Amino acid sequence: MIINETLRLYPPVLGMTRTTSREIRLGDLLFPTDIELVILYLVTHNDPKIWGEDAHLFKPDRFAEGITKVAKNTKACLLFCMIEVKLALSMILQCYTFTLSQTYVHSPVRLTARPQHGVQIILHAL
Repeated sequence: MIINETLRLYPPVLGMTRTTSREIRLGDLLFPTDIELVILYLVTHNDPKIWGEDAHLFKPDRFAEGITKVAKNTKACLLFCMIEVKLALSMILQCYTFTLSQTYVHSPVRLTARPQHGVQIILHAL
């Protein structure tokens, strides 16, 4: 749940594109065939209509009931990434504890998320 909520607030990719294969109506909008749509995660992941008025807050319990497949053909990729993250974290946490550096500053938003000045944490060997 913590990893999912972290990825919701700090997605590694800003969004995805999809091309309509047929005419699609979304509310009052009508999209013709072969239109490329851009879905921005930073917008949808912080939308109070989807996540509630506290969308900007870190609340891992949002994922207590699991995750939903949100994009076609991404479930296997998402599951593989989650396994990789859990494996890497478990290997690190077996040897270290860590604290966030007092000099840490959030990075500006780019196409993909990356720390502007590196990962500013302090590792303490166990």
